Amino acid sequence: MTVYLVGAGPGDPRLITVRGEELLRRADVIVYDRLAGDALLDLARPECVLIDAGKQPGEVALTQDETTQTLIEQGRTGALVVRLKGGDPFVFGRGGEEAQALREAGVDYEIVPGVTSAISVPAYAGVPVTHRDLAAQVTIVTAHERPGKVRADVDWAALAGLPGTLVVLMGVARLAAVAAALIEAGKAAGTPVCVTQSGTTAAQRSVVGTLATIAADVAQAGIRSPAVTVIGAVAALHDEIAWAERRPLHGRRIVVTRARAQASGLVARLRDLGAEVDECAVIRIEPIEGPALDPRAYGLVCVTSPNAPRLLLERCGGDARALAGVTVAAIGPGTAAALRECGIVADVVAERFVAEGLLEALPHDLRGTRALVARAEEARDALPDGLRAAGAEVDVVPLYRTLAALPRHPERMLSADAVAFTSSSTVTRFAEALPGHDLAGVRGVSIGPVTSATARELGVGLVAEATRHDLDGLVETLLEVLPAAPPA
Repeated sequence: MTVYLVGAGPGDPRLITVRGEELLRRADVIVYDRLAGDALLDLARPECVLIDAGKQPGEVALTQDETTQTLIEQGRTGALVVRLKGGDPFVFGRGGEEAQALREAGVDYEIVPGVTSAISVPAYAGVPVTHRDLAAQVTIVTAHERPGKVRADVDWAALAGLPGTLVVLMGVARLAAVAAALIEAGKAAGTPVCVTQSGTTAAQRSVVGTLATIAADVAQAGIRSPAVTVIGAVAALHDEIAWAERRPLHGRRIVVTRARAQASGLVARLRDLGAEVDECAVIRIEPIEGPALDPRAYGLVCVTSPNAPRLLLERCGGDARALAGVTVAAIGPGTAAALRECGIVADVVAERFVAEGLLEALPHDLRGTRALVARAEEARDALPDGLRAAGAEVDVVPLYRTLAALPRHPERMLSADAVAFTSSSTVTRFAEALPGHDLAGVRGVSIGPVTSATARELGVGLVAEATRHDLDGLVETLLEVLPAAPPA
């Protein structure tokens, strides 16, 4: 097999390339840096081996020599190995050194470029590194060269005389020295400078100053690594065209506890609003084997969650036409949307995302009607009991069960700005994932009253309940209870 040196991008997990994501989903082994991010590691298969090779000041999981040796050893096993590196592997990422070592060891490798922070972080800060009126060229340098080098490769005096934009990576610790060297070499002390920490993520913060003031400005704001520094006239454009830090949920960290397979839509929407999202999949869905179903034997089919439509269709032979002529009822628009994805249009959609809402939407006299309730193994009996009370003959078919899935960093859920609970089972599994912890201080936001009742029963803190009991209502409520974090 092959070792793939993959660029993870600058921090926002959505900036991984299509090729990079494909390899992460197929990998047998992933050797990752600290800037790779948990969201990308969550793409890995459950059986994939994850090896931490992260480095930060005072803490080194693997030295560079150990990392290189690990790549060689894993590559020789025949496994599909991904070396996941922040940014682009060939832009101050030591990818060239690792490729040389793999070649010398006779191990096949490929390079998968990534989005470099040198360009993308300024873009998220509203700073174009080139501009027709301000900068016709850009120079990228690092302020952190290899220790022990006889001669430094970065000639700050020469750089001071270059026109255009200067982008400095890994330079926060040496910012005062870099600014002083540039000024001493003749660059104007009033040259605009923008420093952006944790660019492209919800933790992004930017400070704008001049060469003369930027070191003090950064120290006062508490800006730390990782950060990108842009020096030149374009840096002053931050105040005019910055956008990422102005999104309504920027700076907020939200835990999404939904099953991972169903979480992607909610996660994407929250990230679009600027939030940092921890996908803590505290539940996983396990299909329940059962006999084939003939929906034509029923006059009414009730579907109770977005997890059910695909499994129901499989039980019906995989052909949506099998439900032709049958009244299909869905609890909530999310379930109706999942039905549409399977080629089934719901005839009845409950306005309230609870069993009682569906009963309100259905005829009150169901005598002579045979009804099928497709649902989870563990669920309230309010719907089948209500249908029977209306005169229907009811069959309950459990299509799946929800099981606990232990998140990688469960303790992070306790310190989040909000925890989004999308069902009672997510609350239950959340509590199971944190045994012995006081959950009363959790800032939970519930999708509806049934979920809220479970939270109260288990002692899980709640700050709000969605007025509309669907994902749209949940997002609206999060926007209400989490106003944008104040600027640094």
